[in-house]
Amino acid sequence: MDSSWKKAVVAPEQTMEDALKAINAGGLRIAFVVSAAGKILGTVSDGDTRRALIARVLLTDSVTRVMNPNPRTLPPTADRELVLSIMEQHDLLVIPIVNDQNEVLGVHVHRELTQPHSRNNLVFIMAGGFGTRLHPLTLSCPKPMLEVDGKPILERTIERFIAAGFLRFAISVHYLPDMIKSHFGDGSRWDAKISYIEEKEPLGTAGALGLLERREGQPLIVINGDVVTDVDVPALLAFHTKTEAALTMCVREHDIQVPYGVVKTDGADVLDVVEKPTHKFFVNAGIYVLSPALLNSVAPNVRLDMPDLIRRAISDRKLVKMFPIHERWADIGRFDDFNRAVAGSIGRI
Repeated sequence: MDSSWKKAVVAPEQTMEDALKAINAGGLRIAFVVSAAGKILGTVSDGDTRRALIARVLLTDSVTRVMNPNPRTLPPTADRELVLSIMEQHDLLVIPIVNDQNEVLGVHVHRELTQPHSRNNLVFIMAGGFGTRLHPLTLSCPKPMLEVDGKPILERTIERFIAAGFLRFAISVHYLPDMIKSHFGDGSRWDAKISYIEEKEPLGTAGALGLLERREGQPLIVINGDVVTDVDVPALLAFHTKTEAALTMCVREHDIQVPYGVVKTDGADVLDVVEKPTHKFFVNAGIYVLSPALLNSVAPNVRLDMPDLIRRAISDRKLVKMFPIHERWADIGRFDDFNRAVAGSIGRI
């Protein structure tokens, strides 16, 4: 609950000029007219003050002349969904919270209710590959730095995570690392923290995990640097935590249509003919959540691919879960994928 509302309180005997100062001091675009007993008498929004000035109300006039004497208020029992619903319905940014005696207890602030919850999980982005299948585009540019939606894939990924409340990143680099480092720096341009893990030799799709500091507590989120996606990461993390999995991998449903009629047989007997059937598979989406214990099991400077880590976890009877994603997703590994991403059609891959 925002406490800056206390700076926006004025007494009924004060002036409109005092209300303007209170609006600026509180930073909420509204002032609260409160009695000596702490009861709310009205509110003065910046819109109220503008209308008052147009109507030639003097700055020395009483604040009660311009206040809204019937402000919308809510009890402390109102939940977030109700508060946001009323704010949307009445186009409000702030709603005072009052008790049965109409005494002000605090305020609900729209920006506070809608801003993402800050999360302490580290996001590890694998960006060290050569991108040879995208030559000549990647001869002078790392694949994660190719542009989709008018910005590098890697920047788009980081901004999506930041919007979901994730502010700590580690990026594994190997091919043209300075191009990535110079673009992102320490992350301060995004109010985030970015560090780098440099592979001296390619370590596979999971080997760089062994170069991270040993961890306790928070699960690690891993994403391939060439993935373009709008996956709901908080929902993924909540699923991983709820299931107590050692590893959760995102999967995407992928259809393959046989371009011919498929004949079903029993020996030499024909049982059926299915015309151009479609087979559905779940494919690896290149996004994972790892428990600290599984992360700490990865040895440093040893080549390891993610499928091998997953198979090892299964062999060790650790719980491995899948999280199907239905949001926009593409693995920019081939020219067809890259061209679809640039054209904005990757949600239909």
